[in-house]
Amino acid sequence: MTQVADEVLEVTTDGSAGGSSNSPSVPTAVLNRRGEVVPFDASRITVALQKAFLATEGQAAGSSARVRELVEEMTATVVETLVRRSLAGTGSSGRPVAVEEVQDQVELVLMRSGEHAVARSYILYREEHARARREREAATPSVEKVRQLSVRTTEGTLVPLDRDRVAAVVAEACAGLPTVDPDAVVTEAMRTLYDGVGEVELAQALVLAARTKVEADPDYTYVSARLLMDMLRTEALSHVLGERTQATAPQMAQLYPRYLKGYVAKGIALGMLDPRLAEFDLDKLGQAIEAGRDGQFTFLGLQTLYDRYFLHEHGVRYELPQAFFLRVAMGLALNEEHKEERAIEFYRLISSFDFMCSTPTLFNAGTTRPQLSSCFLTTVSDDLSGIFQSIKDNAMLAKYSGGLGNDWTPVRGIGAHIKGTNGQSQGVVPFLKIANDTAVAVNQGGKRKGAVCAYLETWHIDVEEFLELRKNTGDDRRRTHDMNTANWVPDLFMQRVAAGGTWTLFSPDETPDLHDLYGPAFAERYAEYEAMAERGELRVHRTVNAVDLWRKMLTALFETGHPWITFKDPCNLRSPQQHVGVVHSSNLCTEITLNTNADEVAVCNLGSINLAAHTTADGLDVERLRRTVRTAVRMLDNVIDLNLYTIPQAENANQQHRPVGLGLMGFQDALFALRLPYSSEEAVQFADTSMEQISYAAIEASSDLAAERGSYKSFDGSLWSRGVLPIDSLELLREARGGDVELDTSATLDWAPLREKVQRQGMRNSNVMAIAPTATISNIVGVAQSIEPMYRNLFVKSNMSGDFTVVNASLVRDLADRGLWDEVMVSDLKYFDGSLGAIDRVPADLQALYATAFEVDPSWLLRSAARRQKWIDQAQSLNLYVSSPNGRKLDNLYRTAWQLGLKTTYYLRSSSATHVEKSTLRGTDGRLNAVSAGTPAAAPAAGVPVQGGAAAAAGGVAAAVAASPAAAVASSPSPVVSLPDTAAAEEASRYSAEYAAACSIENGEDCEACQ
Repeated sequence: MTQVADEVLEVTTDGSAGGSSNSPSVPTAVLNRRGEVVPFDASRITVALQKAFLATEGQAAGSSARVRELVEEMTATVVETLVRRSLAGTGSSGRPVAVEEVQDQVELVLMRSGEHAVARSYILYREEHARARREREAATPSVEKVRQLSVRTTEGTLVPLDRDRVAAVVAEACAGLPTVDPDAVVTEAMRTLYDGVGEVELAQALVLAARTKVEADPDYTYVSARLLMDMLRTEALSHVLGERTQATAPQMAQLYPRYLKGYVAKGIALGMLDPRLAEFDLDKLGQAIEAGRDGQFTFLGLQTLYDRYFLHEHGVRYELPQAFFLRVAMGLALNEEHKEERAIEFYRLISSFDFMCSTPTLFNAGTTRPQLSSCFLTTVSDDLSGIFQSIKDNAMLAKYSGGLGNDWTPVRGIGAHIKGTNGQSQGVVPFLKIANDTAVAVNQGGKRKGAVCAYLETWHIDVEEFLELRKNTGDDRRRTHDMNTANWVPDLFMQRVAAGGTWTLFSPDETPDLHDLYGPAFAERYAEYEAMAERGELRVHRTVNAVDLWRKMLTALFETGHPWITFKDPCNLRSPQQHVGVVHSSNLCTEITLNTNADEVAVCNLGSINLAAHTTADGLDVERLRRTVRTAVRMLDNVIDLNLYTIPQAENANQQHRPVGLGLMGFQDALFALRLPYSSEEAVQFADTSMEQISYAAIEASSDLAAERGSYKSFDGSLWSRGVLPIDSLELLREARGGDVELDTSATLDWAPLREKVQRQGMRNSNVMAIAPTATISNIVGVAQSIEPMYRNLFVKSNMSGDFTVVNASLVRDLADRGLWDEVMVSDLKYFDGSLGAIDRVPADLQALYATAFEVDPSWLLRSAARRQKWIDQAQSLNLYVSSPNGRKLDNLYRTAWQLGLKTTYYLRSSSATHVEKSTLRGTDGRLNAVSAGTPAAAPAAGVPVQGGAAAAAGGVAAAVAASPAAAVASSPSPVVSLPDTAAAEEASRYSAEYAAACSIENGEDCEACQ
């Protein structure tokens, strides 16, 4: 195998390289290990990849068309990435890329392409040669020690490189991190410098030098962030103070108060900050700034803020992290009587990472356009003007970072009569196509594209075509490749599936009241419509086998990741607001369950508690948690009155009902602190008790706010007013289902006093809790997303800010304590996709504790979610991870979710899709048949997780239950669903690559649905 050479590639000057002078198609130059800038030569990357395959697969690889195709694709990917990295922060010309960067990208592309054996050989080869270089350097006087370099300042003058300052900056970045080596960072950076290097490039070289060491020691992510912080300080201070200013981290304690005044003045002058911020006592606020909190960011967190959140003027950031948090805090305290005190309270909460506001609030609080809400839910009416008004509303709501959930069920189906023209309707799909393209056209403030999810109830006549909207085949005019979709499933359908019955599809113009009914009332009216259809009294209807339709739903979910499965009846039966309306759909991320109608667009305002910050090895810090919840609920309530509403129906709904959604993140980190594997009864119990504490504190905080500010306008008649709390509403679901549900109703707190308080004082907010995905804000805080298990223990996260090595720091500490953390372990983790399962020398207790998402049986996720759901008045963004999904697994999984009383599910993540394999059906002959249709399932034991496996293959769901550590909770024998042979192997192959790029967990913050 040949290492990628130091001199990598000359760009042709005749235009054959493509691109333009403003946007080169290849990096212009490479910095070799001798410090020389040489032309870039992409052919050397191709040669290196070819030789890597030859070394691993033998000489036959040389004539393989597969290898040639892979090498071409990989070379193009590497070059594209290097161009992006070269241009980052340097304007149009681009900086030279270091040879180590080139090799890093070659290694990365091999891993991402699934060529793990080739990647492993390449990694070991690099390590062997790096070791040899170090030995040579140790025996030879270093050229770097005597080489004199000049730096080109931002004014264009050349000055000698100040090595002492470089060393001081790096030493400061490493302070308090005993396992990192500042000299190693300086040495690595010096390798990449050349004479005449720019100031920005010098700073970037230091950051890059630290980043390359993150996989060996996660503490280097803090070093990288602090070095980036040094760049940002110079950029922001110089811009705000009007003169070139450099400052160390300790000096910021004195500089921040002065800077804060200039920052507010500049932001107001630029028309970006609300002029009312100048009315605050900025001296008092400046003294409250905790400058040391600039050092708590990971590199991913700070880079995310830099790229997407900090205010800037023509690309120059002038907002420092503590000013950012203070801007949000002031923006949320504008209407407070004691606004300085409240601003400081809010600032301390979010800057400590105990709680974090949602992305729209962070983007816009304290600015001249304070659109602070995350989620909007609409119902589309069944007339042309109403349809296009809804599409316009989508555009206006998405403009300022709102995510959308549209209820399309009222729109008449294909073949329905149109009175105005005496024609026939083309159904809902053509309008969904327009909504899809509108979402793509509306870019949310340049920060993320418009995002929408369309919901359709399962009895709609167009539901089968709705299931195919995300397919890559068929008439593209009837496809919505960018829109998320979700099934709104009534309980009656799930009961028909269990009984092996039929299911009738209707057009809503002939059955208009079905969409507003749920529970027994829906079942009764639905049966009446079926009888009318049999008598010929309805024009448009079709009867299908319920199991066949369920099979199609699961097949679509497997092939395209959509539509998601959400459950109508539990959302409504447990809704505190059922006295004034109906929940017609959930939102973009399936955690919001609010009423919608023609006059009200539901709005929800989100924020998330960092559970890890409230958990130690001794357990949950309840008092700290309650303080956090109390302040967080106040902040969320303030959002409602300060918000910029782009359509009147949204303001009407928000002011009438005042819903908020308090969620959590860092659940996995909390489990690590407690030493609890995700796949354990103890973890399920912790999910239960931690959510109970949050629920109690949140409901009490909202009730106390009602005593201070008054109850929300529609409080009377709500479940709250009747003394029915979320835990109590479980009984309403049980009654509606005739007891056919598996619900845990245990509690550890005394809820009676709170019931009495709520009835006496009222509630400030109609809804209080919802668990959002937290894809981006969890990166800012540096914890695992939401309620998710650890994705991998070592992986590279790619987003619009670049590529970031993510290492499980808790695992590294444990392995180091046992003498197991070394270069071989790093290589093994890379080879085994961040999993410990195949690494024999890792003890069993650590393998269990640090099991990755696809190693945790999804039934454990369902059980933990069910325990949380009993305390939550809205829902949860619940991703499900399934390794090599098949019919049996998906059937069991989603029926169990329904049986456990869950309200919604979110993405189905499959390991094959996430890894972007050539086919998601590898090893299955292109089929997804795991069980046989019509095979009866025995009634399983209750209350335990579902798990498939080889032992279950012959017996369908019943055998799967027997093979599991826990059982599916379907309560009666029912047909088992298999997924059909899908012509589909090719389709699924396309899906896997597209799906992984759009919404894999590595890309959560770029996913339009995961913000």
